[in-house]
Amino acid sequence: MFAIYKKELLQYFTSMIGFVFLAFFLVIMGIFYWTLNIGGGSGNFEYMLGSVDFLFVILIPILTMRVIAEENRQKTDQLLYTSPVSITKVVVGKYLAVFSLFTLAILVVSVYPLILHHYNSEVQLASAYSGVIGFWLMGGAYIAIGLFVSSLTESQLIAAIISFIVMIITYIMPTLTAAIPSDGKSQVFIVAAVWILICVASYSAMKNVFVSILLGIIGEAVIFVIYGSNSQVYDSLIIKVLNAVSISDRYDDFRLGILEVNSMIYYLSISFLFVFLTIQMIKRKRFN
Repeated sequence: MFAIYKKELLQYFTSMIGFVFLAFFLVIMGIFYWTLNIGGGSGNFEYMLGSVDFLFVILIPILTMRVIAEENRQKTDQLLYTSPVSITKVVVGKYLAVFSLFTLAILVVSVYPLILHHYNSEVQLASAYSGVIGFWLMGGAYIAIGLFVSSLTESQLIAAIISFIVMIITYIMPTLTAAIPSDGKSQVFIVAAVWILICVASYSAMKNVFVSILLGIIGEAVIFVIYGSNSQVYDSLIIKVLNAVSISDRYDDFRLGILEVNSMIYYLSISFLFVFLTIQMIKRKRFN
């Protein structure tokens, strides 16, 4: 696994992607840091981090687009399938390489609160570094999502576009939930539509029409039977679910300088989930 990790990490610097990522990330961070903290006189470094979380939407798709998609395009993925190293170790090695590059940028940013504290002793370093930890973990979650998307295609461009769409949806989730009708009748039809999409996805994965149709019929029946017996169950259901899984909303506690354990576990769980899904996706291709 270390060989995969080392190879991937070196590729980011031999292809200039790593340097470009670090340059854009640190320049934008520096601009906001100077504007809000130095020039603006604000001692809340964690607020500044909360203002630049849009960076994930822009930079992470570029950072992760080639990780597996390039292997698929060049057909070198076949070497991965037949190598003595397990697919799990290959995927984890690739993920850790991208995450290490991001961590390098975070380590540079971690110096900023110390500079701020040097000129203003009232700056709360505990709150500042709570924000840094949350920002770091959120980045790890987004990288895992980008890694999974990269495993779905052979095109780096398509991987970048899909990752961008997925991440911008997570970024604007609060706005989307505000636009969704909250009454039970509207919610039940939204749930029914989502279940149909899930069945379509299951068909694309299993290629079994009978099972997919059966799942669709049973699922739709259960959805409307529950609505008929207790319609209040669906009041604001989708909104609650979307708010619960929103990646950007989870940073609110860190933005306030609170090191929220539940949010930390959530980000780690998202990272684990999408790395696991990437492994399963590659294994499925291996046996097809």
